[in-house]
Amino acid sequence: MISVVILTDGPYGDRAYDTIKEEFVADFIQLEPPSGMFLDDEIELPKDAALKIENANIIISYISHPDLALDIVYRFADKVDWIIVASWKGDGFKNQLESKNNVSCPYIMCEIEENGNPIYDEFLSKIGKPKVELILENGKVNDINVIRSSPCGSTSFVADYILEKYKGKIPDEEILPREAGGLKIQHYPCRAGKMRLFTDEECKKQMASGFHQDTFKEAIEK
Repeated sequence: MISVVILTDGPYGDRAYDTIKEEFVADFIQLEPPSGMFLDDEIELPKDAALKIENANIIISYISHPDLALDIVYRFADKVDWIIVASWKGDGFKNQLESKNNVSCPYIMCEIEENGNPIYDEFLSKIGKPKVELILENGKVNDINVIRSSPCGSTSFVADYILEKYKGKIPDEEILPREAGGLKIQHYPCRAGKMRLFTDEECKKQMASGFHQDTFKEAIEK
């Protein structure tokens, strides 16, 4: 089984760890960010943390400090199969991180899908862009199988709600997906960023809602 290390220097990443550890061997490591915003000196990591990181198959970084985030990528990209940088700002920084061929910087974590790398795809078979299967009996909802969960765990949260409300009922192909994607994903609450004024960026929270609405709609159609 592949191993995953989730790194953070702040309040994010704990939900991803809770979700991922249910499917894979996982470690959650809290690192201390450097005291300054930008440093020239090499950043020292605790030896036990460095050992766990370099022995992982996949690193997921929620590190917000740019020097520390960049140091992790440059130091360990050649030692692991893949690095997913969940926290980054600016296209220039994204391009710098993705100069390593096994590094990806998704705009939002619940959009990630398979890319052909066998280790990455094994991970994405369980974690990433939400995918559910609606199990019907005589045309009525009997169970919901979460095939692939968003890293934060919101997919299972929504599926549990939908199952509780609609079990034994005929699913409405318009109302059920809209309720799953619109209402309940906001109640999780989703930690994706909200719309920022005066930017061209798409609202991450709205995207997360859309992904969950789409997967439930597809499940009903199937």
